[in-house]
Amino acid sequence: MIKIDGSVAIVTGASSGIGAATARLLAGRGARVVLAARRADRLEGLAAELPGAMAVPTDVTDPAQLGHLVERCLDVHGRVDILVNNAGQGLHVPLLELRADDLRAVFELNVIAPLIAMQAVIPSMRAQGGGAIVNVSSATSLRLFPGLGGYSATKAALNLLSQIGRIEFADAGVAVSVVYPSVTDTEFHQSLRAGHFAGGPRRFPGDPPRPISPGSDDPWAGGLARPMPARPGWGGGAAGQTASPDRGPAT
Repeated sequence: MIKIDGSVAIVTGASSGIGAATARLLAGRGARVVLAARRADRLEGLAAELPGAMAVPTDVTDPAQLGHLVERCLDVHGRVDILVNNAGQGLHVPLLELRADDLRAVFELNVIAPLIAMQAVIPSMRAQGGGAIVNVSSATSLRLFPGLGGYSATKAALNLLSQIGRIEFADAGVAVSVVYPSVTDTEFHQSLRAGHFAGGPRRFPGDPPRPISPGSDDPWAGGLARPMPARPGWGGGAAGQTASPDRGPAT
């Protein structure tokens, strides 16, 4: 268990949305937060709000910039206790309209970048005796939504990397966790790589409460994601309209 008070936390995609909210929460509980995102002006503004925070403008799809991010954190704080891989982007188009270059770009951001970030922090976490990695996935990786196949595939890949990392990094004292946000009030759907949010403003019915036991059909049982069909009327389709690419916060 990582003690947040006094810890050092790197948060990617910290310029808005889930990333900014996570940074504020961590700072409010006493962590020294290292903020990473491409939008330097927003990072600087957030860093000014949070005691002990540091802004490091970073394009996480560039391995050299990710390496610089971790090096800056170690230079200033001497350790990395927490990594929150939050940076991500949506891709809301049906499979027949899914462009290979769009899928490659989102895969680089949603899967490859978190992997490289994990690789970058593990040596220092191992040397200091442990740490925590939190990968922000999506509830779309746990159900089947027509129109979200490409995006959901990237998050499903992140889920498996996380689950295997939890096993492989255990001897280093590093805990790997995954969170599965659903639709959130952020800029995410205004900065899709392609397509647009077709769900509209609606309230999705919640799953009825039930006990979780080994072998159950619950997607969270045992920490394993098992896709289940979307309920009728949930929507989730998208038109293949291209939006301005801007890697906003993940959902």
